[in-house]
Amino acid sequence: MTYRAPADGDDGAPAAPILVVGSVALDEISTPAGHREGVVGGTAVNFSAAASLFAPVQLVGVIGDDYPTDELDFLRRRGADLSGLEQRPGRSFRWGGFYRRDMNTRDTTFTELGVFADFHPTIPDAFRGAPWAFLGAIDPTLQLEVLDQIKSPVLAACDTMNYWIEGTPERLADVIAKIDLITLNDEEAKQLSGEHNLARAARWIRSRGPRHVVIKKGEHGAVLLTGDGFFLSPGFPLENVVDPTGAGDAFAGGLLGYLARCGSITGPALRRAVVYGCALGSFACEAFGARRMVTLTMAEVEDRVRSFGALTRFDVPAEA
Repeated sequence: MTYRAPADGDDGAPAAPILVVGSVALDEISTPAGHREGVVGGTAVNFSAAASLFAPVQLVGVIGDDYPTDELDFLRRRGADLSGLEQRPGRSFRWGGFYRRDMNTRDTTFTELGVFADFHPTIPDAFRGAPWAFLGAIDPTLQLEVLDQIKSPVLAACDTMNYWIEGTPERLADVIAKIDLITLNDEEAKQLSGEHNLARAARWIRSRGPRHVVIKKGEHGAVLLTGDGFFLSPGFPLENVVDPTGAGDAFAGGLLGYLARCGSITGPALRRAVVYGCALGSFACEAFGARRMVTLTMAEVEDRVRSFGALTRFDVPAEA
């Protein structure tokens, strides 16, 4: 297979594959829109559901013998390679969450690691040369294990969470020093850096290794910091939010998916990628789990991305 060289544009050879390593879960979710049990989710699934619209995905994770694997068939139909998804005897990783009325406040009701407790990712030989890699918000020790197994990708990205920032700061620092791009939310960025100002937090994180820092701000969009400076994308003004659980991972899937499709990590490509990420994150909120992604088309994605231009376009009047 011949892949696109790193250059802007969507024509040419097929997009290069994206390796994703993370959790594959069954969620129990309560929101003002309803309650659902056994929802297929987890970082690797929600990321792949978005990224697979743009490029082939190579998924590495672990599930128990209770997992409804047929619900991942939509990924296979899009060309995702799930041969790195290991199935073991026992229960799958399960998580429960309750969202309050504003959908911005979430309480974890339970976490059952199951077979994920002893998970150490083994990257198949066929996956180790993937040009694009995303490490979900798993234990930094596991993220380092993945980085030791892959071969000089064009871009290696990671996510993290408060639990690892507080519990394993030294190992997380080792990860951040080795990756090219990090995504995290505004609370996590401030906790990691010790800065209360978001701009200073982003600069502090970038000084620790990654060339590109993306700070997710939920319904308010995202902030990108690169060597070219800051870029801000708004969030899409959804009127009906059903379940925001996988929005952050869908954002990352849209971001890396776009970069893999266009084969570029230039400043303009990164800015567009952030907008695509915001678009995919908004779609993820429209249904429980990854269900909206199952039916989502690229035509719908492109239409929503164009709407971002309308949201942010304005004219500066000439001085009188």
